Amino acid sequence: MDGASPHRVRIGRYQNLDPTDVLTVSSSPTARLGIPRSASLPCTAATEIGIGLTSFGCLFTLLGVMLFFDRGLLSMGNILFLSGVTTTIGPRRTYKFFKRNGKGTAAFMSGVALVFVGWPFFGMLVEGYGFLVLFSSFFPTVLLFLKRLPVVGTFLSLPGVKNVVTSLVGKTQTLPV
Repeated sequence: MDGASPHRVRIGRYQNLDPTDVLTVSSSPTARLGIPRSASLPCTAATEIGIGLTSFGCLFTLLGVMLFFDRGLLSMGNILFLSGVTTTIGPRRTYKFFKRNGKGTAAFMSGVALVFVGWPFFGMLVEGYGFLVLFSSFFPTVLLFLKRLPVVGTFLSLPGVKNVVTSLVGKTQTLPV
């Protein structure tokens, strides 16, 4: 390899690059999307399993609501959602997230308890309020992302809807990433 160290290779016009650096940058899904590596979660097996659990939790909750607040599906959805969030971001970060907003956490967990006890309609109302309080800081970012999608962005740019979206998003017109 013309005098290079055994761990370095020559790839095209790039000389003396570590092959793992090239593979890491080119195979990273966040690099292909232009998202900085620091802004995303590391894609480990636990993260992938957590995202799957969270997705199934949302699916079970949606099915439970569609099937007239079926207690079993809503309970499974709650368990899967909470275990998925914990698996995705880790137990310590989950604890910090729920501890940071006591009012939202109390409402969300009270709603989960009401669903478990057997009052799914009232449980979902209380849980929905807790969800809104807990995740309200993410909504402007989600709306800005949705504005950039082809069909949804067109809908959000309609005159009546645009005023509501602008009031919800505020002055920040750029994504944090």
